[in-house]
Amino acid sequence: MNNSISPPKSGQNTWLWFLKMVTGLVIVLVLSVHLIVNHYLPEGGLMRYEDVIAYFSNPLVVLMEIIFLVTVVPHALIGVRSIILDLNPSKGSTRLINWILALVGATAIIYGIWLALTVASLA
Repeated sequence: MNNSISPPKSGQNTWLWFLKMVTGLVIVLVLSVHLIVNHYLPEGGLMRYEDVIAYFSNPLVVLMEIIFLVTVVPHALIGVRSIILDLNPSKGSTRLINWILALVGATAIIYGIWLALTVASLA
């Protein structure tokens, strides 16, 4: 029988592989809630600025959006790193790529949290 979960790739440690699997599951759960709450519950979806501001007045919504952000960014960047590892870069290049991806991820998460909290403060 074929195992449906792939093992870590060469050059990818087990913790990154595990993080990618866990964040993938969290993304599916949070994305489902996000789609239902944003697009199916409100009539016509959250299409106006006022609707989005009112939506962000709920602290649980802000928390859910931040959890979504904090899971999507690492999951995506680990995926990008995995694609780059398929090109068999040197160890030095891999270290540089790791630092660049970590910096991009940290910047995106910090900016996203700031933006979510800023929008929530407008409510």
